[in-house]
Amino acid sequence: MSKLIINIKQLTQVRGKDISFVKAERMSELPSISDAFLFIKNGVIADFGKMSEIPNFGDLETINAKDKIVLPAWCDSHSHSVFTGNRSDEYMQRIKGATYEYIAKNGGGILKSSNQINSISSDDLYEESKKRIKSLICQGTGALEIKSGYGLSYDSELKMLEVISRLKKSLPIEIKSTFLGAHAVPKNYKKEEYFNLVINKMLPDFVDKKLVDYVDIFCEENYFSADDTMSLCKRANELDIRVKIHTNQFNSIGGIKAGVECGVLSVDHLEVMTRDDINSLKNSNTMPVLLPGCSFFLGIDYANAKDLLSSGIPFALASDFNPGSCPTGNMNFILSLACNKLKLTTQQAINAATINGAYAMGLSDKTGSITKGKIANLLITEKIDSIDDLPYYFGDSLIEKVLIKGEEIS
Repeated sequence: MSKLIINIKQLTQVRGKDISFVKAERMSELPSISDAFLFIKNGVIADFGKMSEIPNFGDLETINAKDKIVLPAWCDSHSHSVFTGNRSDEYMQRIKGATYEYIAKNGGGILKSSNQINSISSDDLYEESKKRIKSLICQGTGALEIKSGYGLSYDSELKMLEVISRLKKSLPIEIKSTFLGAHAVPKNYKKEEYFNLVINKMLPDFVDKKLVDYVDIFCEENYFSADDTMSLCKRANELDIRVKIHTNQFNSIGGIKAGVECGVLSVDHLEVMTRDDINSLKNSNTMPVLLPGCSFFLGIDYANAKDLLSSGIPFALASDFNPGSCPTGNMNFILSLACNKLKLTTQQAINAATINGAYAMGLSDKTGSITKGKIANLLITEKIDSIDDLPYYFGDSLIEKVLIKGEEIS
């Protein structure tokens, strides 16, 4: 199946095969081709260039993108999008002054979502999650990482990972599965007992069942420590599984240093960072992942993206879609937030939400840029004046068409 997009006003995020992520000093650059074409064959980007140099591809399906911009679909490297129910009651509690920590200590938060997961069947969880993720795809998400972590028991974590595995097979986008058993400590366990279950029983069993692409931990006060993070990394390394970690959301307790020393793929959140944290990230291959949607919804500090950039540290943007602290997976809104609150340029934000996001889930060889041989996961905008319109119209979606593997999604 072949398809041709012609008269593209601006073909954006054009990269060579040798670029796996965009370095900090290059994040202000967004290579583009004006008045362009793009040829798709068998779901892959086969060719592109200037309209003045377009080859004769013969008679095939053609999309006229006059006055429209074409760019890669969003790569959302941090989500908890398999869940059931919601936590709108906690939202109202926070409106009245309760903190995230207070709600968690009183049976809400992650533990509430865990109770909801425990009470739903696998089939119902699959159908509810599938509907939710289909909506994300229609909004422009072309690659998605999904974490477990609301099960907090062997059977319920297994249920979540099996649902994610089913979603991988039934949905057209690239999906990565992350085991987040170390998300919180269930009430019927002491921390040491539960953590031992996670790293010595759940993790090896789930890896053996081929349900795990990555493993994660919530490194935060009252949850899991930097030493716990090191222990998880050691066990994951023995099983040949890469690690991604939640850290520095509310406190700096050594999670970033531990993660970098262990060579984790990404460190996510980073709303609170010290100079030591910044220094740990310098010259590492660990990708920071910033989650402005969480800061927006909880009313907490935003990650200091400008400090990262001035220190030569690149980063990705992701949604953190979850029922408690960010009940949206709309990456168009995340892009606007990043520009408005993190003070990023459109170019910096798009780099963070596409190719750097792909790197943060091990997919930069497949998606995240306009590159020959990569999957044709593409966004075609409405007729717009410039790329800056995307974050500017923060309440609207300016995406007219979403192509996944070259096929239009509706």
